[in-house]
Amino acid sequence: MSTETATVTKSSKLGLPALTAMVVGSMVGAGVFNLPSRFARETGVVGALVAWAVAGVGMLMLALVFQNLANRKPKLDNGVYVYAREGFGVYPGFLSAVGYWGSACAGNAFYWILIMTTVSQLFPGLKPVLGDGDTWPAFAISAVAVWAFYLLIVRGVKEAAAINAIVTVAKLVPLALFLVLVIFFFHPQVFVDNLTGGYDLPGGDSLFSQVQGTMLITVFVFLGVEGASVYSRHAKKRSDVGKATVIGFLSVLALFASISILSYGILPKAEIAQLPQPSVGSVLEAAVGPWGGAFIRVGLIISVLGAYLAWQLLAADVVFAAASDKDMPKYFGRLNKHDAPANAVLWTSILVTIILFVVQFLHNALDFTLDLTAALSLVPYALASGYAVKIALQRDGYARDKPGRRVGELVIAIISTVYTLFLMWAAGYVFMILSGILLAPATVLYYFARRERQASALPGERVRIFTRPGWVVFIVLVVFAIVGIVLLATGVVEIAPPAPVDYLEH
Repeated sequence: MSTETATVTKSSKLGLPALTAMVVGSMVGAGVFNLPSRFARETGVVGALVAWAVAGVGMLMLALVFQNLANRKPKLDNGVYVYAREGFGVYPGFLSAVGYWGSACAGNAFYWILIMTTVSQLFPGLKPVLGDGDTWPAFAISAVAVWAFYLLIVRGVKEAAAINAIVTVAKLVPLALFLVLVIFFFHPQVFVDNLTGGYDLPGGDSLFSQVQGTMLITVFVFLGVEGASVYSRHAKKRSDVGKATVIGFLSVLALFASISILSYGILPKAEIAQLPQPSVGSVLEAAVGPWGGAFIRVGLIISVLGAYLAWQLLAADVVFAAASDKDMPKYFGRLNKHDAPANAVLWTSILVTIILFVVQFLHNALDFTLDLTAALSLVPYALASGYAVKIALQRDGYARDKPGRRVGELVIAIISTVYTLFLMWAAGYVFMILSGILLAPATVLYYFARRERQASALPGERVRIFTRPGWVVFIVLVVFAIVGIVLLATGVVEIAPPAPVDYLEH
């Protein structure tokens, strides 16, 4: 994409520290505060270690894929979207952009639900009003906040990005204190009792099943690993994009794994599994008393506000890039007087508000939006990994490298592709069906974008709506969506599972 489409000026180009902060700020959001209970519902210490090893290797390969693509294809900006487009065609690229956009919107809805839940815990008198973020007053407050952030962002990406860098530092302090305190109050015998998570007991889930159950939460917490790649065109040096991605990823992996595993040394697994979210606060409260929980919950609110800001920027930037490449209607590619993609931010805010409205009718709104966010992100990740495999096989961009370098990067890309496909399977067909139902109607935007492209085509230039592979992808997507709608309508598939029983109260 040309430099004319950039939403920041040359004077606001980002260096390695700022890019690393963007990666860390994008990943360290709400998910980390939910890790103890989400892991304890599925597995024990051994399963958690295996899960983090699998997720660590898989996501590291994905991070290296983005690093390698940034080096091999330095002229390609906004990696998540443009790699899919370059590798597999306009329509798959469009689906990647929309999938990433939808993932960000679902994640941002999750953030506000969690904030409302946390506020009701900090101020118990508000519990009847805010509930678990699933009441109409909670929706109204969240909607007002969504549009307050909209007004901030449309004043300029540069200002919003600077605020995110400050918040990134501020939100790491409570998590660092959590690690120090849980190490101090760690109970070795409790930790040992939590080792297996029940896979060694008759009728218990196998270790493989336990690990499989943790996969979506690991995807969710690592969303943002591509943050530096998305903002690649804002970097002072292209080489900083890959460095920021890897440095940010390894730092966050160590943080996430430590928080989830050390929690098993504070309470029995069954109790951790039933803790209210944010469970990091509940674990610390069990260790040191009410002040610990309150401190973490305040930190969570700061963290989530920063993550929300980062993800609104990331989501709008992808939509803006697709419109700039004429793969979405040009309406989304317009800049306001502050050089912010105002229309992209507008519709991102509208979609977040719609999701917040819809989940008011569901049980377990918090877990549902988390899992939907993770599921929608998998297609963009798989396509980016597949593109890395493609260029390595074709020796595209490797003319000056030794053969061993190309083979090494090919292996990394294959592992990343296999891992993302495994995640799709682990997510389950329910969320894959929902992804199809959401993506198929979005093709209307693609149709109007192609019509605009046809209207502006040069004499003799042929612009088709779909290529043959594009038609195949579209037909498969429509069939998938129709099957999903039928399954939902007949009750075969339910997206609103019954509310969990609180076994600690019975």
